[in-house]
Amino acid sequence: MNTRRYISRIIAVGWIVLGMLGLNLSLAQEGKTVRPEIGKPLQAAQELLKQKKGKDALAKVREAESIGEKTAHEVFLIDQVRGQAAALAGEAAVAARSFEAVANSPAVAEKDKRQFLAAAAGQYYSAKDYTKSADLAGRYFKEGGSDKALRMLQIQALYLAGNFAQAARELQAEIQADEQAGKAPSEERLQLLSSAYQKQQNNAGYASTLEKLVAYHPKPDYWLAVIHGMISRPGFPNRLSLDVSRLKLTTATMRNANEYVEAAQLCLQAGFPAEAKKFIDAGYAANLLGTGADADRHKRLKDLMAKNLAEDTKTLGQDDAQLASAKDGSALINAGFNYVLHGRAEKGLGMMESGLNKGGMKHPDDARLRLGYAYHLAGQPQKAIQVFKKVQDAEGTAALGRLWVIRLGQS
Repeated sequence: MNTRRYISRIIAVGWIVLGMLGLNLSLAQEGKTVRPEIGKPLQAAQELLKQKKGKDALAKVREAESIGEKTAHEVFLIDQVRGQAAALAGEAAVAARSFEAVANSPAVAEKDKRQFLAAAAGQYYSAKDYTKSADLAGRYFKEGGSDKALRMLQIQALYLAGNFAQAARELQAEIQADEQAGKAPSEERLQLLSSAYQKQQNNAGYASTLEKLVAYHPKPDYWLAVIHGMISRPGFPNRLSLDVSRLKLTTATMRNANEYVEAAQLCLQAGFPAEAKKFIDAGYAANLLGTGADADRHKRLKDLMAKNLAEDTKTLGQDDAQLASAKDGSALINAGFNYVLHGRAEKGLGMMESGLNKGGMKHPDDARLRLGYAYHLAGQPQKAIQVFKKVQDAEGTAALGRLWVIRLGQS
């Protein structure tokens, strides 16, 4: 995250406070007086602050601090000027304690209290006291503050303090507010939320946040992460490996030759050489196949695919008459999908719909995944999305369906 930008805005509050003071420390204020031996060094410190001489100003404040038997009002004024001098001098811990003391003082005006709380939160953050920073920021919001930069500083402080659960709750609230307002949540917020869930080993929350990342900020790295997270879940079935490869091919997240080879082999085993060609051609186009020590192996696979594809093209449709008598819809689904792969989408999609309606399959949601993918290949993304939204099986198909909906919604 660009945390420095947020911190800079909060630290700048200290200079807003300086402008607010407008004090003539040698004069009576609301019946209160400041002794000259305290007022003069404080006035000198203020002048030095205007010249951006923080260390010199802090030295003058310490002159005022050395005077004994200070009144509550004198302490209040010293804390204010010390906070600003220490902030400018880079002594964040001193500045934080000073601003917090001012915020806690009964003498502080209610309209100014939030500014001092914000300044204290920023300085505690700079001092790496993240728990105190988060606490002071929380008080700022309880007092009616609404600065969005401070909200992000509070969340970052919660995270760095190890309070991942609270950081996640605050982030969720911010993200939901963005979504309800029709705005895309920022990439930084979603990144931090995903990390907060990871730290808690909240796999469901982590997966959900990754889905939001690919939905709002569709980068290949996020697609890789969300797909990896999905297939790493306990119980994710091996039978969906080809379905995963189809999603990877569409999201440009195939990363090595073995992924292309394994996908092509699965296609050939399933009886879809036309689909195997898609993976092999993509692998060659990416310069991952046909090179290196395995180049000959890749060539043999390509030749086998070409041989199978020629035979499949020649025999396409020969068994159509027998499909109606099949005990379930699996044969219709497979035959229809093959027609789609061969460019005969209208016939193939009709057969697949008939097969799904016939039912009797052990894994009907697997068939819905294939039907949705077929509509995608046929250039009908809205129909594909409708089908993918119907995938319900929690075993792994539902997650694939959701990711397809996200991907096709970005087309």
